[in-house]
Amino acid sequence: MRTELKKLDEQRDLFRGVFKKYGLKSGYKGSSTETVLLTGIRDGNGKLISDHLWFNMTKGFEKLGTLKEGDIVQFEARVKKYRKGYVNRQAGIDQSKFDYKLSHPTKIERVPQ
Repeated sequence: MRTELKKLDEQRDLFRGVFKKYGLKSGYKGSSTETVLLTGIRDGNGKLISDHLWFNMTKGFEKLGTLKEGDIVQFEARVKKYRKGYVNRQAGIDQSKFDYKLSHPTKIERVPQ
């Protein structure tokens, strides 16, 4: 669990991360969604709050153009709790747990280095 994010549950703040790579996640019924991996996520005070987070490729990320590994990305987002893991209700299997993410990133910009 991301304990530093848990402390900020439901708060909206400024964050920075280092672009690592683009990815794809498979969705329900086979469709895929493009994703962005940011590492070394820090809050507005520079405190490390997560080693990495995946984001959907939103219009805000698309407007940045093609990111290169090492580019610093700054954005505002809200800390949200979510359930992750495998669940099969018919078989009575629930291997899920709660974790924390940054939701609805806005004001996304590349920070000059």
